[in-house]
Amino acid sequence: MKLTSTIISLAAFFSVASADNVRFNTFYDNPQTSLNNVACSNGNNGLVTKGFPTFGSLPSFPGIGAAKAVGAWNSPLCGSCWELTFGGNSIYITAIDTVGDGFDISLAAMNILTNGQAQKLDVVNAQATQVDNSFCGLPP
Repeated sequence: MKLTSTIISLAAFFSVASADNVRFNTFYDNPQTSLNNVACSNGNNGLVTKGFPTFGSLPSFPGIGAAKAVGAWNSPLCGSCWELTFGGNSIYITAIDTVGDGFDISLAAMNILTNGQAQKLDVVNAQATQVDNSFCGLPP
């Protein structure tokens, strides 16, 4: 019994990385945009509900975007933090919206991830790992 609980605890501790398509969407670059315009707006899991009215009010801005994992409005994964790694660069993204596959992130964040080549590359295949929200400056 003790071994089983130890294994379960270890499995929960280590995040699973997956390869995902990452692209940019300039919608996420305007710090004045209201979070009422995205899936993670209000509701119990919403970011407006937690005191973040605009994109720029999020500690990780411009490290924000849409993640397939969010799925829909008021998802428990609203505000989750993701480490994206490509070509030896890693960034942290706060998930604020949903997308059909992978991630849509701000152009500014995509340029950090790709060493300024976001518009040239358009879409990259990056490693994505959900990490503790503290990496994005948010409480757990």
